[in-house]
Amino acid sequence: MRRMRATAMGVLVGVGLAAVAGSAIAQTVIPGGENGDWKAYTFKKGSATVCYMASAPKKQVGDYAKRDPAFVLVTNDPTSGGRGEVSFVAGYPYRKDSTVSVAIGAQTFELFTDADKAWTQGPEDDRAMVAAMVNGAGMVVKGVSARGTETTDTYSLIGFTATKKAIDTTCPR
Repeated sequence: MRRMRATAMGVLVGVGLAAVAGSAIAQTVIPGGENGDWKAYTFKKGSATVCYMASAPKKQVGDYAKRDPAFVLVTNDPTSGGRGEVSFVAGYPYRKDSTVSVAIGAQTFELFTDADKAWTQGPEDDRAMVAAMVNGAGMVVKGVSARGTETTDTYSLIGFTATKKAIDTTCPR
């Protein structure tokens, strides 16, 4: 089932704005700690606290001249019941109707794309991917840009488990 998640969109916009904007916008996103290659953050959505964790690729391969920052997010949003929602930002627009392949150890996941973002097919896939991330050491993400450029991003999973526990504690069900 293809679905867009309002929570993930809000987080992605918030992260993007915090990364490129000045202090006024960045102040709405509160750092929540760092473990290995992963960082935790929170922000307010109404009276609720939304938690997410993020990491950037350790290695990026592709024949591109310009690319915006890429990152992966795992989000807990108590307002929507979302827990462990996995999403990726490529730093470029994906080819229309393309998929993204994510390999963690021997497991491979296929994500759907929209513009420069990719998501799992739903909560069951999120749970399976998070479980693989807890047990894995690295993650390889492959996508194709709107211009046909193939990219491969390699992420470290060092610190993933500790950071996931932190956001689960801060944003329980």
